[in-house]
Amino acid sequence: MRIGKQDAPYTAICTSDEDSITVRGRDLTTQIIGKMDFTSYFWLLVTGQEPNEDQVFFANAILCALAEHGLVPSVVAARMTYAAAPEALQGAVAAGLLGCGSVVLGSAEVAGQFYDECVADMRENGGTAEDAAKRGIARLRADKKPIPGFGHPQHANGDPRANLLLKLARERGIGGPHVAMLYAIRDALPGAIGRSLPINVNGPIPAILLDLGWPVTALKGIGLLCRTASLIGHLTEEAERSIGFIMSGAAAAAIQYDGE
Repeated sequence: MRIGKQDAPYTAICTSDEDSITVRGRDLTTQIIGKMDFTSYFWLLVTGQEPNEDQVFFANAILCALAEHGLVPSVVAARMTYAAAPEALQGAVAAGLLGCGSVVLGSAEVAGQFYDECVADMRENGGTAEDAAKRGIARLRADKKPIPGFGHPQHANGDPRANLLLKLARERGIGGPHVAMLYAIRDALPGAIGRSLPINVNGPIPAILLDLGWPVTALKGIGLLCRTASLIGHLTEEAERSIGFIMSGAAAAAIQYDGE
C-alpha cells in the first residue's frame, strides 16, 4: 500500500561515492571542512545557499540569544532524564528537545507563521501593515489564542534579548515586511486588547530571519539547534554535579496529592 506522494525520489542535500562527499553541490573536504564555519554550513544545509554577511551575523546572534535561559522545562526534563539514565546522553538530549512546542522554545515558529500570514494578508487584501495586524489580532482573539512574540512572565518591562536584536537590525539596516509587521502588531495591541505588551525574543527572531530569506518551515530548527548545544552543556554539568534528583524531590514536595 502506497501512502503519500511517490513521484519525486530525489534529494538535493548530499551524495557520496568512493572518493568524495558532495553537500549542496560543494565538495565536503575541499570546499567546506576548514573553510566554512558551522553557522554558515547550517544555513547552506537548510536553504541550499551560502549566507551573506548579514545572514551569518543574525543567525549567530539569534542562536546565541535563544540557546540558554536557565532551568527551563526542556533543561529540567533533560537533566532529570540523565540523572535516571546516565548511560543515555542521547536520550536525555531527546527528552529536552521533545518539549519544543508552541509555548516554550518552539514559539518562534508560531510567531513567524503568524507574521507571515499577516504579511500575506496585507499583500492580498491591500491596506497598511497596521490594517493587516489588526485583522490578524482579531483572528487570534476570536480563537482565544495569545499574540505570539509578545509578553514575558519574567521580562515584564521588555525582553533584553529582543531589544538588542531589534537594535542590531536597525543598525545594520535589516527590516523588511516581517519586521515591519512585528512593529505594526505591537502598535495595534493597545487598541485591540486594551493594553500594550513588550516584544519578547520570539518576536524579532522569526521577523528578522524571514526578512533575511530563512524558510518559515525551518523556524523551529533554530530553537532545536541552539537548545541542543545548551542541553549538552547542562548534561555535562549534570554528570559532574547532579541536580536531577534534587529537582525531582522538589517537584514531589511542591505537588500535593488530592485524589481519593
